[in-house]
Amino acid sequence: MKLSPHFYLSEFTQSQTATRLMLDNTPGRAEIAALKLLCEKVLEPVRENYGRPVTISSGYRSPAVNRALRGSRDSQHTKGEAADFEIAGISNLRICQWMERRLNYDQLILEFYEPGVAASGWVHVSYREPFRNAERTARRVVRNGRRTTEYLEGIVG
Repeated sequence: MKLSPHFYLSEFTQSQTATRLMLDNTPGRAEIAALKLLCEKVLEPVRENYGRPVTISSGYRSPAVNRALRGSRDSQHTKGEAADFEIAGISNLRICQWMERRLNYDQLILEFYEPGVAASGWVHVSYREPFRNAERTARRVVRNGRRTTEYLEGIVG
């Protein structure tokens, strides 16, 4: 199923965890509608700006998959409102800075980016309607060589 000109539902539902544990990762109608909005309002503009494929590393997560991953109980991934992604050859910091200036979103998080390592980490973005977007920007960091879930406000390299 095509969600938008450059994105397919299968990109958001593929999950090694679901496959390995034989868990159903099929979204319902509401989650598919939310994924379409995420694509149209956020991911398509990113794709168009950079002219390169956007690689989704985590999209929709069924409640069972989310539990297996020890995700947050209220994760927007379970609602079809969030995706983690990268663009080959483009710094995740640069992507976040562009998005922060130009797009509406609920959360924009630069996950585990290491300054000076362009390909480190990934981008987490969420979008939801009716439009309640908080436009919260943050970053999760690496401290002393270890990933630490420490949210710092703002996108800073």
